[in-house]
Amino acid sequence: MNLSAKKRAIIGMGKTGQSCAQFLQSQNESFVWCDTREQPADVAWLRTQYPAVEFHCGALSADLLRDTSELIVSPGVTVLEPAIQAAVAAGVAVVGDIELFVRATQKPIIAITGSNAKSTVTTLIGDMAAACDLRAGVGGNLGTPVLDMLQQDANLDCYVLELSSFQLETTCSLRALVATVLNISDDHMDRYDSVHAYTEAKHRIYHNAKNIVFNRADALTQADEKNAALRWSFGVDSGDAQHGVGVKNFDGQPCLVLNQQKKIMPLSDIRIAGLHNVANVSAAFAIAAAAGWELERCAHAVREFKGLAHRCQWVAEKNGVRYYNDSKGTNVGATIAAIEGLAQEKNLVLIAGGEGKGADFSVLSPVIGKYVRAVVLIGRDAGIIANYCSGAVQFHAASMIGAVQQAAAIAQANDVVLLSPACASFDMFKNYEDRGAQFCAAVEALV
Repeated sequence: MNLSAKKRAIIGMGKTGQSCAQFLQSQNESFVWCDTREQPADVAWLRTQYPAVEFHCGALSADLLRDTSELIVSPGVTVLEPAIQAAVAAGVAVVGDIELFVRATQKPIIAITGSNAKSTVTTLIGDMAAACDLRAGVGGNLGTPVLDMLQQDANLDCYVLELSSFQLETTCSLRALVATVLNISDDHMDRYDSVHAYTEAKHRIYHNAKNIVFNRADALTQADEKNAALRWSFGVDSGDAQHGVGVKNFDGQPCLVLNQQKKIMPLSDIRIAGLHNVANVSAAFAIAAAAGWELERCAHAVREFKGLAHRCQWVAEKNGVRYYNDSKGTNVGATIAAIEGLAQEKNLVLIAGGEGKGADFSVLSPVIGKYVRAVVLIGRDAGIIANYCSGAVQFHAASMIGAVQQAAAIAQANDVVLLSPACASFDMFKNYEDRGAQFCAAVEALV
């Protein structure tokens, strides 16, 4: 068969796959559409929208995929699927929506990844861009799919993209103005065979970047020494003397500083709670500095930023106890950051548990031993997590209402009750938003 006559194949009929289909149709390109599910949720409707397209549902066909010119794989589908690997062995390229996007635009891109805080930093960078009178398209793994933003391209000055490791796996042409890996922790071990493989996927964001921003407190975020990009760093220590944002006292109060000398803003002006959020704001300023933006204007955006729902979100104070919803804490690293950011010694009651995604929960043990007085465990992997909570009193609950009521019974004045599950939500809830909403409702229902 003439290679030029072969069609592309979109794999996945979810939000990303639909965005890719709409893009290819707008380019008058032919494609076939596959999904590993026997009955994808929108397949009947999609058939009416794309009557000329071949649909294939169920187990992927190696013969079909080998006979395509390019596979456009959605993030929810692993590229290790045998049929996809058979196509790769036959010379078929594998890409994703981010690759299609970067081929189609020449606008500057700020690219953000990490195990945790991606959405918070991406949203804050978007707000900083607006404060600097820049029109930024904000999306990717967060919010709007990237290809949907192309219709606005002529009116935009830049893009701010949150990128997952799954999206980066299928991206090879990204040339970011600024790229950052915020942090690396044990996550998605159901998709990767090691933390090293996961880290390698994250580091693809640095390929061909003009500026890279890394976390001084996390060696896994630092780029290979062969990378020629200009290096910037962030953290909550005093920082680098060159190209770094950190924390230092000015006039008796701790402030964020650039290059250990220039005061950016006092920490007291940051409205989102926790030391981990100071690190997130530090990262945002390092990104803004690398992009050449005015930090004074960016500081205004930080002062107005209230944070995102389900990410260490303050819910209520009842009987002197503060309740925080960190339902987006779907991995161990996020939960550790939330505990360390909100707790003082032994004043925290933690609600955790769910579907652990093959994570190593042992790293929770020293943090729980230092900060957590009691844990209320829920979900499928509650028994596994319990093995690493010996430094705290343990309770189990069968529902979110039961977990909140148990936590409230344990908590004392000046305590913090924190929902930060360190797990995915799908064993008990529709998604992490549903889990967080149930937590907030249960807190509000407390007397």
